[in-house]
Amino acid sequence: MPVSDKLEAYLEDIGHYLSGRAEREEILAEIRSHILEKAEQEHGDAAAASLEKVISTYGPPRRVAEKYLEGRSVIAPAYNRYLFRYTAFLFAVHLALTVLAVAVKKSFIVFPFVFMPRLDIMEALMYLPTAFLADLGLVTLILTLITRSGKDVKLPWPRFAVDLDEVKPTKRSVRNIVGFAVMLAVTAFGLSVFLKYGTLFFARFDLDAPRLLFAAGPGRRISLLVLGLLAAATVGLFVKIFTASRWTNVAGNVAALVLLSLLLRQPLDGALAVPVPAKLIPKIELALVLTLLVIAANLAVDLVKNLVLLGWKKRRV
Repeated sequence: MPVSDKLEAYLEDIGHYLSGRAEREEILAEIRSHILEKAEQEHGDAAAASLEKVISTYGPPRRVAEKYLEGRSVIAPAYNRYLFRYTAFLFAVHLALTVLAVAVKKSFIVFPFVFMPRLDIMEALMYLPTAFLADLGLVTLILTLITRSGKDVKLPWPRFAVDLDEVKPTKRSVRNIVGFAVMLAVTAFGLSVFLKYGTLFFARFDLDAPRLLFAAGPGRRISLLVLGLLAAATVGLFVKIFTASRWTNVAGNVAALVLLSLLLRQPLDGALAVPVPAKLIPKIELALVLTLLVIAANLAVDLVKNLVLLGWKKRRV
């Protein structure tokens, strides 16, 4: 490869790490000039061998580009606080629309904001992380364009979102110990009942002849899922006694959401062991689904908040 081609290839590699056509061309022209000048000063000419030696000592393309980009931000520091606040606002809207789409079991359009397809529980749980990433990307793009415009843009600052820099980190306290003791007792009691009767749900509880609410198979599955939720909460409180890391909250939220999604997939029709009028079953099922959806929505909001706080803490560090 001729040395001129090597120089152009080297400059092209550097250009991959630079943004903005005019700025990139200006920086590459400056680097080309420096390399040619250095070759003449150190080796007496800009011949092939001289240029190749200079290129080999000039530095890796990425490091060279970073030197020219040092001190420049993709998003201006003045807009850093807006990134997660606006993302949280958009995701809250997405979350509300998702819950509505699951509840009404219909697709609808909120023009020009979003199109919500018809979703079941599992599809909604898979959709929400994608919606969060899309909201984060949209806000990042807007703030990046504002930063690159160089204009002094005053953005609105809604007060109903979380002030991330005003949130104090979680601290270990006696409350965690008491909560762990209570949850451990509840979980142990539930486990003992399950081991003895094979279920946690009774239409009438009698030590000698209890009347089960669910049939054997569905009752066992639903009870195991509920025990899983209790166990996850217990383990989470136990870990919080020794660490204040928000990753504990994230892991607990994810585990609870997975178990709730499995619980929501359990059909009620044919699962009951007690006689219930057929017309009441859809109403009972709707009430249970809405209750579990509210719990899932609270967990999803808490999960996003903890992820945002973790990202904010990392940025500050």
